[in-house]
Amino acid sequence: MTSDTKDPLTPLWPRLSARARRLSNTAEEADDLLQETAMKLIQTLRDGTVIETPDRYAMITLHNIARQRWRQKRETEELADDMALTPPAAPARLACADLRDAIARLPPEQLALMQLVQDGESSPQALANQTGLPLGTVMSRLARARTRLRAEMDMAADTSVKELM
Repeated sequence: MTSDTKDPLTPLWPRLSARARRLSNTAEEADDLLQETAMKLIQTLRDGTVIETPDRYAMITLHNIARQRWRQKRETEELADDMALTPPAAPARLACADLRDAIARLPPEQLALMQLVQDGESSPQALANQTGLPLGTVMSRLARARTRLRAEMDMAADTSVKELM
């Protein structure tokens, strides 16, 4: 820039300075932010780029530089051993395997119904419809199967199977 050229950024300094203070934690950070913004703007003008709205361009440049600094400064918390732990899946898998083995040892009439339950059917009425058995028979066989499974799995009589999972 030559000395006879009017500086289009001079009227912007008070607004840029105020914005830099709002975007910074300290006055020193604001001064650094303002200085870096000024350097970028002056370089852009020296390169011959025509800026239609210098005030808007300056504010966006200031904001982008501040955002870039925030990203660089973002503190990360060091991971501790207990933070990376996830509940182990092995106990649940072992419980499922034990349950499948216990189901396989059920009497055939109970086993047939429990296999349908394993396949996703949970409605006694639907089980009765699929097997052709009376609803009462299905319900009593399921109750006996659950009782036997609880005993084999060392569960209390009032424990829900969902508590295993």
